[in-house]
Amino acid sequence: MVMVPKKNVEDLAVSGKKVIVRVDFNVPLDKKTGEITDDKRIKGALPTIKYLVENNAKVILVSHLGRPKNGPEAAFSMKPAAVRLSELLDRPVVLASDVIGEDAVAKAAALKDGEVLMLENVRFHKEETKNDPSFAAKLASLADLYVNDAFGTAHRAHASTAGLANFLPSASGYLIQKELEIMGKALSEPARPFVAILGGAKVSDKIGVIENLLDKADAIIIGGGMAYTFDAAKGYSVGASICETDKIDLAKELMAKAEAKGVKLLLPVDNVVANAFAADADSKVVSCDCIEDGWMGLDIGPKTIDIFSETIKTAKTVIWNGPAGVFEFEKFAVGTRAVAKAIAESDAISIIGGGDSAAAVEILGFADQVTHISTGGGASLEFIEGKVLPGIDGLEDKVPCRTFAAGNWKMNCGTPDEATKLIEALKPLVKEATSKIAVGVPFTAIPAALEATAYTNIKVAAQNCHFNDKGAFTGEISPVWLAKMGVTYVILGHSERREYFAETDETVNKKVKAALAVGLKPIICCGESLEQRESGQTFDWVKGQIEGAFAGIPENKLCQITIAYEPIWAIGTGKVASDEQAEEVCAFIRGVIAGLYNQAVADAITIQYGGSVGAGTAQGLFSQANINGGLVGGASLKADDFSKICLA
Repeated sequence: MVMVPKKNVEDLAVSGKKVIVRVDFNVPLDKKTGEITDDKRIKGALPTIKYLVENNAKVILVSHLGRPKNGPEAAFSMKPAAVRLSELLDRPVVLASDVIGEDAVAKAAALKDGEVLMLENVRFHKEETKNDPSFAAKLASLADLYVNDAFGTAHRAHASTAGLANFLPSASGYLIQKELEIMGKALSEPARPFVAILGGAKVSDKIGVIENLLDKADAIIIGGGMAYTFDAAKGYSVGASICETDKIDLAKELMAKAEAKGVKLLLPVDNVVANAFAADADSKVVSCDCIEDGWMGLDIGPKTIDIFSETIKTAKTVIWNGPAGVFEFEKFAVGTRAVAKAIAESDAISIIGGGDSAAAVEILGFADQVTHISTGGGASLEFIEGKVLPGIDGLEDKVPCRTFAAGNWKMNCGTPDEATKLIEALKPLVKEATSKIAVGVPFTAIPAALEATAYTNIKVAAQNCHFNDKGAFTGEISPVWLAKMGVTYVILGHSERREYFAETDETVNKKVKAALAVGLKPIICCGESLEQRESGQTFDWVKGQIEGAFAGIPENKLCQITIAYEPIWAIGTGKVASDEQAEEVCAFIRGVIAGLYNQAVADAITIQYGGSVGAGTAQGLFSQANINGGLVGGASLKADDFSKICLA
C-alpha cells in the first residue's frame, strides 16, 4: 500500500488544549520487585511528550501494560511507568486510579497547561481491545485532540489506537513519524541493492511479507525455522526440524515467483543441528539436504554464514525481521550474531524490524551500529507486508482534501458472495492508489465487506442509519450497531432517501449528530432538482441543506465529515453536469462552510461530486479546485471502472 503522509503533532494547535496521547509503555517488569528492567519505550515517547509540555498542552497519556485478564490488577498498574516518566521529565506525572472513571475525569479536568496525567492501564477494560465505540467516546471526552505515538500497537484496531481518531482531530507523534519515514522510504525508494532478511519459526507468519518484498527487494535471505519448510519443498530431509507441511506447496510457489521476478531467494546450504531443543544439546554441522531423523536444525551453518554475509556486504538497504536460529541459546546464536555483525559492518541503511530481531541486536551488542531499530515487532512486520495499520490509517492527512472515491452500491450486490467477489476484484487494482476509497454496501453485505477489506486501503460505508441508538423503529439500523461492526463511513441525506423516504434537513442533522457520537464518519449529501436549477434556486436550496445538516455541529468534528454534492437532475437522467457546473456549486458549498465556521476548516473539508461520475469523467471533475472526489453509483459496481475513478 502507498503510505499517505499524516499530520504530525506540530500540525496541531496544542497550546491550552487537552491532548490525549497513546504511548507504548508496555515495559518489562522485574517479577520480584515490580521495577522496570528496560525503559527504552518510555524514552522513545519523550520527544512527543516534551514538545506538548513545552507548548503548554495539558497532556493525558494512555497505554497498556501486560495482559490483564479480568479488570484491574495491581501487577499491571501503570504506576511504575508514571514514576519513571516523572524522573525522565523531571516534573510530576499524576496517575489516575482509573481510565474513564470519576478519578480520570476529575484529574483530566483539573490539568493545567504543561501538566501530565497518566491514565491507568487501558486494558483493564475489555472494551479496549474490542474497539468499543462507547468506550472510545468516553476516552475521547477527556481531551480536545488526539496524538498516536505508539507504533508498537499501531497494527491493532483498538479503542485507544484506532478508535480515538474517529472522535478527535488527530496526528502522529515523533516516534511514529520516524518509523514511517525510515521504513516507508526503505520500502518505496530503497537504495539498491535492497536485501531483505527474514527469519523466525513459521513461513505462515511471513507469507504476505515475502510476497510484498518480491516486488521490491533484489535479494531475500531466508533463515530460522521457516527455512526448513522451503527445504522440504525442495525435497530435502529435514529430520525433526520445525516444518509446516501444509505450507510446502506455498513455499514452492514463492520460490517460483522469486525466480520469475529475478529476485535472489537465498536459503541455507548447511545447518547446525541438535538432538534436542536445549541449550546444552549435542550438535553438529550438516548439509541442509540431509538432516537425519531425530535431529533438528537450530542455527545456520558456517558456509551459509559466509554466503549471507557476502550478500549483506553488497547491500545499500537492509531490512531484517526474524533471527537466523535459536539465539536465546548461546550455542545456537552464532548465525544470528553473524547476520547482525554483517549488517552492523555494512554501509547499508539498516532497519531492524522489531521483535526478536531487535532483541537479538540489543543482546548481541550491535544496537548502536544500525540505522534504525523499530519499536514495533508485529506492527513493523505488517508494515513491511504492505498492510494498512489501523492506528495510523485513521489519523488526519498531512495535506487535507485527499481525493476520496466512495462507491454507493445502492440496492445491488447485497449477498455476501457478490460483495466479496466485487471487492476481491477491486483490491489489486487500487493497491497503489493514494486516494481514500470506500464502498457503500447494502446492510446484508456489510459483514462480508468488512472481512474482505480488513487491513486494506478500502473502507466500508453504510448507506444510511437511524438517529436513535435503539427503540421501536422497525427495519431501521442503529448507528451504534454499525460502529461496533467496524463500519467507517455512513452516507446520509442521499437524494433518494429524501425523495422516497421524506427525509428532511432536520432528520439529516439528527443522523449526523448520532453518527458522530459513535465515531462514524458521515458523508452528507446535498443537491437540487432540475426544476430548482432551472428556476434559479440552486444556491439558496443547497445553502439551506448545508446549514440544516450542520446545525449544532462543533468545529472540531468537521475533520470527520465529507460533503457530497449530487445534483438530482444529473443522476440516472442522461444529463451530466459539466466540470464547470459541478465546480461552481462545490466552491459555493465551501464558502457556506467558511461562513458557518472559518476559512481554515472550509479549506480542509472534503467535498465530493456525485452526479453520474464515471471512469471517463472522473479525471476532469477531480481536477477542479473544489472537488475532492466522487460519490459514485453504477460505476462502482464494476471493479475496472471504479478503480479508474479511484486512481483519477
